[in-house]
Amino acid sequence: MASLSDFAALLPSLSPGERAQVLKWVVQDMSGSFPGIDSRPEVCGGEPCIVRTRIPVWLLVNARRRGVSEQLILASYTSLRAEDLVNAWAYARSHVSEIEEQIRENEAD
Repeated sequence: MASLSDFAALLPSLSPGERAQVLKWVVQDMSGSFPGIDSRPEVCGGEPCIVRTRIPVWLLVNARRRGVSEQLILASYTSLRAEDLVNAWAYARSHVSEIEEQIRENEAD
């Protein structure tokens, strides 16, 4: 695992956009909330979904694992934006076991 000094040494080599992305990840990790992702009991049984939709994050992650490109996902779900996929992937990275369990549960049905 990288140390704090490793990150400090890497920081100057990042572009402003990359630094902003790192900051976004840190804020998300510390706050536990993810922009563009919503969980409500009355929507998809409380599974985390893309806001404005009923599309669960696990469904998008599973499609990606099966080799479906982001372009095809966006074409298939016209209410999705590229930003929604970025938010879904960030959420999935921080909630690996939760997403794995949701995929298992929904594939068993």
